[in-house]
Parts: sequence; C-alpha cells; structure tokens
Amino acid sequence: MEKDLTQGNVLKVLLRFSLPYLLSSFLQTFYGMADLYVTGQFNGAAAISAVSIGSQVMHMLTVMVVGLAMGTTVGLGVAIGSKHSGRASRIIGNTVTLFAAGSVILVAVLMFARNGIISVMSVPAEAVTQTKEYLTICFAGIPFITAYNIVSSIYRGMGDSKSPMYFVGVACVLNIALDFLFIGRLGMGAAGAACGTVISQAASVMFALFFLMRKSSAGTKAASTENEGFHAASGIVPRLARKDFLPERSVISDILKVGVPVAFQDGFIQISFLVITMIANRRGVDVAASVGIVEKIISFLFLVPSAMLSSVSAIAAQNRGAGQHDRARKTLYYAMLVSVSFGFLCFVFCQIFPEQFVGLFSGEDAVRVLGGQYLRSYSFDCIVAGIHFCFSGFFCAYGLSGFSFAHNLISVLLIRIPGAYLATRFFPDTLFPMGLAAPAGSAVSALICVALFLIFHKKFEADSEVLTDNPQ
Repeated sequence: MEKDLTQGNVLKVLLRFSLPYLLSSFLQTFYGMADLYVTGQFNGAAAISAVSIGSQVMHMLTVMVVGLAMGTTVGLGVAIGSKHSGRASRIIGNTVTLFAAGSVILVAVLMFARNGIISVMSVPAEAVTQTKEYLTICFAGIPFITAYNIVSSIYRGMGDSKSPMYFVGVACVLNIALDFLFIGRLGMGAAGAACGTVISQAASVMFALFFLMRKSSAGTKAASTENEGFHAASGIVPRLARKDFLPERSVISDILKVGVPVAFQDGFIQISFLVITMIANRRGVDVAASVGIVEKIISFLFLVPSAMLSSVSAIAAQNRGAGQHDRARKTLYYAMLVSVSFGFLCFVFCQIFPEQFVGLFSGEDAVRVLGGQYLRSYSFDCIVAGIHFCFSGFFCAYGLSGFSFAHNLISVLLIRIPGAYLATRFFPDTLFPMGLAAPAGSAVSALICVALFLIFHKKFEADSEVLTDNPQ
C-alpha cells in the first residue's frame, strides 16, 4: 500500500492513489442510486420524488463538507511530506474538534430550515410529508456523514486512498441491505431510505475510527523508537494526545483557508446545475427529461477527472511539504494527461452512440433525440474539464484554493448559465447549442488556470511566499 507519495515513479504513484479513490466515488454513486431504485420498486411517485429531492439536498451538503475537508487533506499532506509529526497530530485533532462542533450547529440550523428548504425546492404537495421525513432523518445523521468524510480526508492526507474505499464499501453493502429491509419488508417509504443511509454511514464511521485508533496506537508504540513518531511509508498515524484536540487558531485558520473556498466553489457549482435544470424545465417535460439524463451520464463520466483533482491535491501537498516541487508539477502533468485521454475516449463514444446512451434511461423517441443532441455537444466538456480539474487540485495543494473558486465563479456566472439561457432563447428547436455552454465555460476555466500557473509558477517553489502554514 503506497503511503509515502514523495518517492517512486510519479505516474505509478498517481495511478495507485487515484484508482481506489475512483472506486470509492463509484461506490458512493452506486449506493446513492440504489436508494432511488429500491424506493421505486416498492413505492409510488410521492416516495420517489421525496427521495430524489431529498438526496439532491443531501448531495449538495455532502459535497460542501468534502470540499471543506480538503483543507485537512492538504494540511496533513504538507505536514507529513515535511516530516512534522507534531503538526500532523494537531491538524488531525483540530479537524475532529472543528467538524464535530460544526456538524452539531449545522444540524440545528437545518432542522429549523426544513420547511423553507421544501418550499424553495418546489416539492409537489403529495410528496411534502415524505420529503420532510427524509430530510429530518438525514439532517439528524449529519454528524455521521461529516465524520465519515473527515476520517476519509485524514487517511488521504496521509497518502492512503485504499482505506476510505473499504469504508465506503461497508456503507454500500449495508445501505442496500437496509433499503430492502426498511423500504421493502417494513414499508417505511422515503423514511426507510433515509434510515438506511444514516445507519450505514454510522457503521462505516465506526469501522473507520476503529482502524484509525489502531494505527494511532501503532504510532504511539513506534514513537518509543523513532524520533518523528511516524513514517508515511508505513501507514502509521501520528500519535494523538488530548492537547491535539484543543482548538488552535493557526491550525484551524489554515484548514479553513484551503477548505472554505473549495466548499463554496462546490456548493456554487451544484446551485448552477439546479439553475440550468430550471431553464430546461421551462422548455417542457421532454427537454427536462433529456437534460436530466445527460447530466447523470456526464456526472458519471466526470468521476475520473474528479479522482484526479483529489489525487493531485493529496500527492502534490506531500511533495510540497518535502520541497519536491518538480514531482508536484509532474503529478499535475500526468493527471491532465490521464484526464484528457479518458475524456477524449468518452467524447468519441458520445459522438458515435449519443442516442443509444440516452436510450438506456428512456425509451421515448423525443427524449432520445433531444438527449442525443445535448450529449453530443456537452461531451466536449469531457476533454476540456479535466484540465481545470487537475489545476484546481494543484492550486489547493499549494494553499491557493481561492484560485479554483475564482475561475469556477467566472465560468459559471459569465459562460455556463448565460450560455444555457441564450441557447434556449435563440435555438428553441434543438439542444445542441445549449450543450455547448458547459465546455465553453470549462475552456475559459482552463485558460485562466494556465495563465495563473504561468504567472505564479516561480512562487510554487518558494515556500516563504506560498506556504500558508507554519509546520513547526
């Protein structure tokens, strides 16, 4: 199991780290779809709508938590790369304290805002009751959902992407089993889907914490014979003491400096998807269905560039801490090569079989034709998006996540949303122009990323100018 990301062939390290992350993302997507599938097998439209709408809300919250946890992954990677075990211990302890307190506050706020959320989401009247039940249960389980993502971010910061894959595997199997129990046998409807999700996440957290504490104990024993207390290559967690959980302003500040821009960026992107969906909904049910299907196809294809983003951030962070900036840049280049190559293959298949892909989700001719048009143009994004995804991971590794937020904000506000709206106005008979809005936005993001990299590339090698943390 690769732990030290500062040694060995760069491409092999990247692939070894990214493949487990990719499988983890796939499993999360799979068991999220399982909730909707099982609900549809035993319930009517009201329960299906409740699970669909509620899961959208929870997905947005989860994405923002994962983005915020990027601050932990990067900070921990830098500390481990620079061999500062004390700093690593404080980052882990402060992360637990910060997110534990934050999750409790978030539960209270969301419980209070349930009715408002349901109203904003325009939930159909017949689905309101079940949607409220679903959200109530999931909101109550936010501490477990947060804990899972935080523990995963800690493991990835230490260079371990395999353990989180095992954790999500446990959650996936248990969630599907509980779905059939709660929804099928007990007839709990949307509430059953929510219970299955929360219980499986809780079990996954317990499983993850068990292994984290075991490795922490190994770190304590190793400390008696090793000066640093841990080695990244051995997979031993830095030893933790009670003082590491006491809030330290500098540590929390550094976590938030990286995590907050990423969280807002990811949340804003999810909102932009909802806005584009609203634009499509105004063109009729066939267009709405076509756009919805293509968005699901694209989100599945984007698992690879997403895995590259997270892999680059973790690997480059360790190499940044070790002062091996050349390896960090090579990681970026290889990640872009993998992402663009995969994206090109996806683009080719989407050009040849667009209607067939859409037809997997709908048998209606109008939906297949419109969806094929949208997929043909949207699939250009598979090539371009991988570039700015990888740059975003690299910027985060160097504490410059604000760059990622900025280029995504510009892309969404100036290109994606206006482009989709104008295409609707001027090309009402086809979805091909509307699909071009996404790759056009990604092209702008990629150009901005390249420009920022060229302008600041020298600073990426000068820790005195770039590093936002003090590892001592």
